[in-house]
Amino acid sequence: MLKDLFIGLSQNQFLNSAAKKYGLKLGAQSVVAGTNIEETIRSIKELNAQGISCTVDNLGEFVYKREEATEAKEQILEVIEAIHENKADAHISLKPTQLGLDIDYNFCLENLREIVGRASKYDMFINIDMEDYSHLQPSFDLLDELSKEYSNVGTVIQAYFYRAEEDIKKYKDYRLRIVKGAYKEPEEYAYQDKKDIDTNFVKLIEWHLLNGKFTSIATHDHHVINHVKEFVKANNIPNDKFEFQMLYGFRKDMQLQLAKEGYNFTTYVPFGKDWYGYFMRRLAERPQNLNLVAKQVFTKKTNTMLGLAAGAFLLGRLTKRK
Repeated sequence: MLKDLFIGLSQNQFLNSAAKKYGLKLGAQSVVAGTNIEETIRSIKELNAQGISCTVDNLGEFVYKREEATEAKEQILEVIEAIHENKADAHISLKPTQLGLDIDYNFCLENLREIVGRASKYDMFINIDMEDYSHLQPSFDLLDELSKEYSNVGTVIQAYFYRAEEDIKKYKDYRLRIVKGAYKEPEEYAYQDKKDIDTNFVKLIEWHLLNGKFTSIATHDHHVINHVKEFVKANNIPNDKFEFQMLYGFRKDMQLQLAKEGYNFTTYVPFGKDWYGYFMRRLAERPQNLNLVAKQVFTKKTNTMLGLAAGAFLLGRLTKRK
């Protein structure tokens, strides 16, 4: 029920619009690194100074207009140039739907090709983030096409999908980020029970650590992190074969501690005004995340808006049932 609530909130247009308008007043700076490139580069450099690398996400997805997809592409190209010019330790994460996947596959491919090509000039990695199941195979198809020309591209494996084990074996020679999964997927395609997802998550991590090129372990779960530490030690896996990843604004102390312990660490750095849907899906993915940022993010005004949106969501559910 809680996961459904957060997914519903992420799709609430009123709250999304309000978040864009009042983001900073609502505490958005605690979960996004900036609303523009200059602010974001400053945040990246602060993290770099503490031994932390970054992957940068230009917030926004599910774009249905060509001009919006083109605008997103140009924004990402600007970020690539800014990272290079500022000698920042960072790479790019992007979503195919933001670049036109729902408009036209070839249009999206050309946008991605331009981005990956520009990043390749600077020896910069591009990660293709995975979205919901309806976009899963097309996203892998885009990776296959881009890989014919470039080697600086990888993607994400979502542990809640039944097909994840097959996908991770197919793409073992790629740099992969392994996550649990943040969308609500039908039982036909994905595990529904948390224990099943957690078990598969650890299974995939272990397999790719032993057999893959480079593994990005994206989790805030200290139990998983401690397990990985023991696993790599027991199997003599060198630190340059993997990294831990966490979201900007979440478990800051643990991020710094892992970096200090000598592990490669990357913070997922989102920027832009379209932060609300992203944040709600992070809570849907792991409701415990709410506790990690509650004191930093939630004000009386935020809680009021959450209450209004939750009420609207529940009312909508009841109306549909009737």
